[in-house]
Amino acid sequence: QVQLVESGGASVQAGGSLRLSCAASRYTYCMAWFRQAPGKEREGVAVIYTVASSTYYADSVKGRFIISRDNAKKMLYLQMNSLKPEDTAMYYCAARDFNCPAPWASRFSYNYWGQGTQVTVSS
Repeated sequence: QVQLVESGGASVQAGGSLRLSCAASRYTYCMAWFRQAPGKEREGVAVIYTVASSTYYADSVKGRFIISRDNAKKMLYLQMNSLKPEDTAMYYCAARDFNCPAPWASRFSYNYWGQGTQVTVSS
């Protein structure tokens, strides 16, 4: 089992920045951020692989968000810049013990989930 605990969510104005953190109880191979807005399905935001620290992003956040991880600290991060109102959602940390799934944004392929942290962006 893996426990994931997110933090860093807040209310900010459009154009602002936030950094989300996810603390894991142990190392996992594949880690990702998802988000879910009210009335919408949970969607993949970004993923990071252990090997070569490869990263992939949803088109909607590419160029604005940066995912990173510190394996020694068992931490996952999401730096969010140039925030937009449409980024408003509950953000979830997700992990799995094996290779990242294909497609990486398939939420049903992740074994472990955090409780979420709320991000609200006002215009």
